[in-house]
Amino acid sequence: MALSNQVDEKPHDPDHVESVLNVVQIDNIQVLGLRSDDAEFYLNFPSEKKKQILWKVDIRLVPMLAVLYLISHLDRANIGNAKIEGLVEDLGLDGLQWNIVLSIFFIPYVLLEVPSNMLLKNFSRPSVYLGILITCWGIIMTLTGMVQNFAGLMVTRILLGIFEAGFFPGAVYLCTFWYMPKDLSTRIAFFYCASALSGAFSGLLAAGIAKMDGVGGQEGWRWIFLLEGIVTVMLGVMCFFWLIDSPARSTKWLEPEEIRYLELQHFIKEGGNFKEEKKTKVVWKDLFAVFTNWRMYLLAYILLCQSACSYGTKFTLPTITKSMGFTNTNAQLMTVPPYVAGAISALFFSTLSDRFYWRFPFVAAPLCLVTIGYAVVISFHGALKENVGPAFFAVILTCMGIYPIHPATTSWTANNLTPSSHRAIGLAFNICIGNIGGIIGSYMYLDRESPKYYTGFGLSTAFGASGLIVACLLELSYVWANKQKEKKMSEAETYTDDELLSMGHKSPLFKYTL
Repeated sequence: MALSNQVDEKPHDPDHVESVLNVVQIDNIQVLGLRSDDAEFYLNFPSEKKKQILWKVDIRLVPMLAVLYLISHLDRANIGNAKIEGLVEDLGLDGLQWNIVLSIFFIPYVLLEVPSNMLLKNFSRPSVYLGILITCWGIIMTLTGMVQNFAGLMVTRILLGIFEAGFFPGAVYLCTFWYMPKDLSTRIAFFYCASALSGAFSGLLAAGIAKMDGVGGQEGWRWIFLLEGIVTVMLGVMCFFWLIDSPARSTKWLEPEEIRYLELQHFIKEGGNFKEEKKTKVVWKDLFAVFTNWRMYLLAYILLCQSACSYGTKFTLPTITKSMGFTNTNAQLMTVPPYVAGAISALFFSTLSDRFYWRFPFVAAPLCLVTIGYAVVISFHGALKENVGPAFFAVILTCMGIYPIHPATTSWTANNLTPSSHRAIGLAFNICIGNIGGIIGSYMYLDRESPKYYTGFGLSTAFGASGLIVACLLELSYVWANKQKEKKMSEAETYTDDELLSMGHKSPLFKYTL
């Protein structure tokens, strides 16, 4: 546990913890008003019990979020699998209409992420809020299996975007509530890697479900939406009972001292004793602080690069594997290995990121893989059938690069925002801007360019390279800012405690995570 210089000498002395400024830093978080007995309890809490608490939270939160995130990506991307099973032909869509259908989802999805997280922050039970969202989009997904034309498909995709918008930023915010910053990346990776696995499951499920063609008088692609939508509704209802909300509501599986520890941990992440009436008055101030933080735009651009590559690949990979010479069913099955590799890569890089508590290398290295992988694919000039082995390996390489970027960048964002009001808005804002990449990804792969896809592969290569440059600039800016803060440390004494906390990341006491 990293404490500020004010308390490093006597970290277990309560009187010293409160310091002259009454501000202490724990893991780069400024804390105001930490009582002596609470400080002593928190700092001396046995490490074995910390591990036990972490495990208790992990088994109840991470698997649930992983399954929910898997189904969310399954529901938004299974349209790519339905395409090669006859959706386009049965609904009479042309090439442009197909791209519009893919992209329209992201308009409400992008616009509603920040408002959704602001609403969630003031919602007493996240499980109820998220459960409502999931149940509603499950119903919409089921109805997608009944559409008869372009207009009907457009309506269901718009509604799907509305209800899915709040889930991922809400899930990340829920994780920041239960975990300290240094433990965050691995946990986000565990449920984010479900995004990669959703591609694998999507191919496997589509290959199996498509064999139901003709059952009940319905085409095989319709059964993909119908069955996966029903499963989503069931999971949404389960959220009301299984998704954990807060330590105070967890008396059945947490001991009293464990609840006290977790509530102190939450108090620390909140930055201390901000009064509730202050929170309601500074919403616009919090928005302004996030929107004028130029580093947020650099982080958002990295997410945009990742999102464009991810969705472009997810929507088109079945078509790409088909271009390699595989039949419909085999083309679906051949999408599985790249996604599995992506999931393993996400966990590997994120575990290292948390172990070293260093975000930059685990953003930069995957961006390098993305750039190299797409550069190799585009070099074949569409001759994928003649170069199946190298082309398929390059596709696997791109997925190994795509999926670790998001958890590392999201954790980087969360670690460098304080207090929690800035963190909730900043996370949603970055994810919101990043998801504009989904709109770009919907138009990158043009049917008329198949199988060369110069636009899609070329833009993906450019996104990987430009994202890498931005990540390097961001790291240099954080290093420079921390050095400047060290020089101005003495200025902290000229501010009151409330002023230091309200300054957030601009406080001379706050140290950026690299």
